[in-house]
Amino acid sequence: MQYDPIKRSLGSIFNRTPWLRILFYHLLDLLLLRTWHVKKALRQWGKKQEKGSGHRAQGTETSSHPATSDQQQASRILDAGSGFGQYSYFLSRMSRSLMVDAVDVKEEQIADCNRFFTSIGRSNVHFSVADLTTFSKPATYELILSVDVMEHILEDEAVFRNFHASLKPGGMVLISTPSDQGGSDVHDHDEEESFIDEHVRDGYNIQEIQEKLKRAGFGKTEAHFTYGKPGQTGWRLSMKYPIKMLNASKLFFILLPFYYLLTFPFALLFNAFDLWGKHKTGTGLIVKAWKE
Repeated sequence: MQYDPIKRSLGSIFNRTPWLRILFYHLLDLLLLRTWHVKKALRQWGKKQEKGSGHRAQGTETSSHPATSDQQQASRILDAGSGFGQYSYFLSRMSRSLMVDAVDVKEEQIADCNRFFTSIGRSNVHFSVADLTTFSKPATYELILSVDVMEHILEDEAVFRNFHASLKPGGMVLISTPSDQGGSDVHDHDEEESFIDEHVRDGYNIQEIQEKLKRAGFGKTEAHFTYGKPGQTGWRLSMKYPIKMLNASKLFFILLPFYYLLTFPFALLFNAFDLWGKHKTGTGLIVKAWKE
């Protein structure tokens, strides 16, 4: 089963005008459970940043000249493997003080994102072509975001070392990736199709990825499972079954709205259970690591 061709087809449909592109981002936010988990983690990070900035601003006040928000230094974020740019779009809206560098290996996608973000006047985001196995900007970023990227890169520890070098002390890397509990939709029985032809590994063991990050230099790490039982059910309804049908025939695009009209309320409910529940196992991982 092919995932990227379907994404490209949908992207070409919604890329005709800026408002359609924004609508596409919002649809991805609703349909992709990993986006729910990533956004939750980003909001948590943002609140800690605001709290820290507030303390720093108070510390620099004088009796006659209090610090203003414009005087506070902007936080720099790396969207490592930016894809369609939906996470860069979300980050750019979180705060005007956030400056986002977005990189990807696909030149046509980078050019497309630069055109779109320029057209909507979003000047705090810049896209450029880069290979994460060689990309490094020493001590530049407060946050590095990597969503569904590491399962595509064989030299993952080289990337983790570059992430560590590119973070400022105290900076965090946030990774969303499939787990080894069926995260690439790989199962023991052969009749089940999977997305594995687009991945270099089936998924990460939860201890394995934390150990790799520590070998790369990170101190503290945290990881938890996503896509537990509720999320797996929601994913099948909202993503897997539609993609299978679209792979079978593009005519299913016509029926897609009616399919979602029937199934989407249930998918939303399952996704909400997954977002706020704790899972002993799951097919996805949210991993955080901090540079000391």
